Amino acid sequence: MRRFLIIAGLSLAALFGLAAPSFATVSEPDDDPLIDPAPCVNAATDGDADNVIAVCTPLIDQEKTGKPERVKALLARAAAFDRKQQFDRALGDYDTALMLDATKPDGFNARGELRRRQGNRPGALADFAAAVKRDPQHQAARANYKSLALELERLGAQLAVKNKPSFDCKQAKRPVQKAICADPELADLDREIDAAHQAKLRHAAAGTVSRRALLRAQDAYLAERNAAFGRSTDELRAAMKARLRQLRGGKAD
Repeated sequence: MRRFLIIAGLSLAALFGLAAPSFATVSEPDDDPLIDPAPCVNAATDGDADNVIAVCTPLIDQEKTGKPERVKALLARAAAFDRKQQFDRALGDYDTALMLDATKPDGFNARGELRRRQGNRPGALADFAAAVKRDPQHQAARANYKSLALELERLGAQLAVKNKPSFDCKQAKRPVQKAICADPELADLDREIDAAHQAKLRHAAAGTVSRRALLRAQDAYLAERNAAFGRSTDELRAAMKARLRQLRGGKAD
């Protein structure tokens, strides 16, 4: 009897189990599906800045996008922002891309070119150096580094003599020399006059009539400047600017 009840109970359990409604597992749609990177790549190739931004932004914002694809999309969008003169956004994308992958010489070179245009020469030089370090044969980065290094060298040399005349102010005795030393604009004019005069002398053959004429003209200018100088510096400034224009072939300052 007991055996019969157990069997009956099992049969009922099985019956109810079969009778109970079955619910199939249904997979919910992915709210954040992968985005095909091909349209972003193609847009970057076409060079349409607005289209690049439109199709690359979803790829950048998508959480499932792989790092290589995200970096490429960021660099493409940065270049597009640069072309649209949205420089802060461009720098932001370059910064993010290079933070994710610091092996991209093209990215460093592009950011360096943008920094240079914005006047950030030290930052640009560092970017060009980073690009060359990662790819010693990167021709654009090598050329950019060389030209910017020369530019910084020239700027350094100019700063070293800024507001200084062609002569030593400590040895100045003439009133006109003291006036030039006391006025930064006059000091720069004096130095520029001397530089232009020396440049003409270098191009003239030694001992020729041309060289002797250049020397006589400069001596005459200095003598007239020293003799005519009075209390006002306005006439002196005008005379110096006239001499500089003469040395430069009549070109304006």
